[in-house]
Amino acid sequence: MRLKPARRRLATVLAALVATSGLALVAPSPASAAPRPLAAPGDSGDDGEGGSKSLIEQLEAASKGFVEAKEALARSKARQQQLIDKLKEIDTELGPRQAALDDIVQQSYRVGRLGPMTALLTADSTGSMLDRAEMLETVAAKQNRAVRDLKDSRDRQQRAKAAIDAEIRDQQRQVDIMAKRKAQAERALDAANAAGASNGAEESSGGTESSGGGSSGGGSDLRAAAAPRNSDGSLPDESCSVNDPTTSGCITPRTLHAMKEAKKDGFTHFVACFRHQNSGEHPKGRACDFAADKKGFGGVATGSSKTYGNNLANYFIGNSSRLGVLYVIWFRRIWLPSSGWKAYTRGNGDPSSDHTNHVHLSMR
Repeated sequence: MRLKPARRRLATVLAALVATSGLALVAPSPASAAPRPLAAPGDSGDDGEGGSKSLIEQLEAASKGFVEAKEALARSKARQQQLIDKLKEIDTELGPRQAALDDIVQQSYRVGRLGPMTALLTADSTGSMLDRAEMLETVAAKQNRAVRDLKDSRDRQQRAKAAIDAEIRDQQRQVDIMAKRKAQAERALDAANAAGASNGAEESSGGTESSGGGSSGGGSDLRAAAAPRNSDGSLPDESCSVNDPTTSGCITPRTLHAMKEAKKDGFTHFVACFRHQNSGEHPKGRACDFAADKKGFGGVATGSSKTYGNNLANYFIGNSSRLGVLYVIWFRRIWLPSSGWKAYTRGNGDPSSDHTNHVHLSMR
């Protein structure tokens, strides 16, 4: 069929537009099902998730300092108990050793101490004198050993008592550090939340069910495998040294361990960890965002998605010591090891910065 002149001219114009613009006239395809990533942060100092650089740094320092002091306190108490047990053993040794020395003293008092001159003067023959000399040497060795053993036990007793006193002083120091770090974190949050409220941000004071608060129920009864520790029980320093399976970046071995443990225990929704930004733990490979919805980071979580987020938050809290958790943010609230759940109202009103569509995990 021949085209009319007007249609022929229209077809020519369309062909020219396609050729010059690179557009393809094809039928529309369905939207991609890939999870939608969180918005990248700007240059204002925001960490990309509703917290200023200053706030995130203070929370990181306060929480890390609190947990390290708490663990040092636990190690000190364990050492103190070991020293107390050792002191009891020494006290048990002291009794018989003191009694043995007392017997020697009493015997010397009753019959007189056998000295060299007495042994020689009372000997009636050469053989008797040699026997007396041998006995004298044996008695002297026994006395010296009894005195030495008693002195050694008493020295060890004093050292153990001094070590116990040192542990008690160290424990008080750690308690003071914990109190200061707790106050630091709460002051920073109070100031940030007050600024958010004055700017019209909505403050959430929701209870356990609405905000994921509380450490009981949900995933808190699932026990994760503990992250590797140093011989003294402390967590080793780690860098962003292993490939992040969720992005093209890197994460720490401990962060990877926590992510794998959560997945093993049934939390299999989309996760994104490493992210370039101005502050926070994401660019250090020490943070991950766990989508509440199966389809990824969408709108505000409701229904089963919100329950999933509650359970996941409780899972990380219940396993915080074993995994090395620094803090957890979920549904406008933040869980701190020093203070439990607190309001976190520095969001911009969107699901990402309000943490209403994902659980944020920060690691030590």
